[in-house]
Amino acid sequence: MATTSSDCPGRWVEGAGLVLGPVLMLAGVLLRVDVDDFFPGQLAAFAANPGRMTASYSAFAAGNVLLWPAVIALVRRAWASRPRWALWGGVMVMLGLFARAFHTGINHLIFQIADAQGLEAGREAVDGYYGAFHVLQPLSVAIFFGWVVLAIGMWRAGVLGIVRSVALASMSALPIGVLKGTGPMSIVATVGLCVALVPLGIRILQDGPAPRWWAYPLALGVATAAVLLGMAG
Repeated sequence: MATTSSDCPGRWVEGAGLVLGPVLMLAGVLLRVDVDDFFPGQLAAFAANPGRMTASYSAFAAGNVLLWPAVIALVRRAWASRPRWALWGGVMVMLGLFARAFHTGINHLIFQIADAQGLEAGREAVDGYYGAFHVLQPLSVAIFFGWVVLAIGMWRAGVLGIVRSVALASMSALPIGVLKGTGPMSIVATVGLCVALVPLGIRILQDGPAPRWWAYPLALGVATAAVLLGMAG
């Protein structure tokens, strides 16, 4: 059957986002669970173990990006019965994901400054950033309330039950900003995201035929080429 616009981005992209997005965010949070969550502690941990901290922030960033098809999957399934809740919840969460992606770029830059110029230079860069205006600042508010609005819409539309809807709403407690470490609410929020979304993602991936054999090496080849091209600048 031909794909229509309402099917975009498709079952495999949505399913992968629903499964991998939450799991990668949880992995990123857990990789820095024993590190002080204030930015001097995050920078000191990077200096002591750059591989682990890079993996932590990279996993979290990748999970955040992969949530966009997950959000679309939820919105599409709630649209028929609760379009307003789906629209406003989806838009607010997506805007919040953009804000997190913006902070991800700042985190990367700060780590590179600390690596090249030392910890004190990294601390000064963060101190100078806090309070500085940028156009995406208002989106931080959107992500806090967006998860709650989206969760209510999913519950009212019958897409998620009450337990998984509450788990989804717990994402509103996930701190947002530069070099945020892992606190109790970070674990609660990302575990809740996994509880809410991963079962739906697995069900979507199983609900239909598997990709043809050539899709796997093709996807691997495209991903590899994208990484190499990105590293080349």
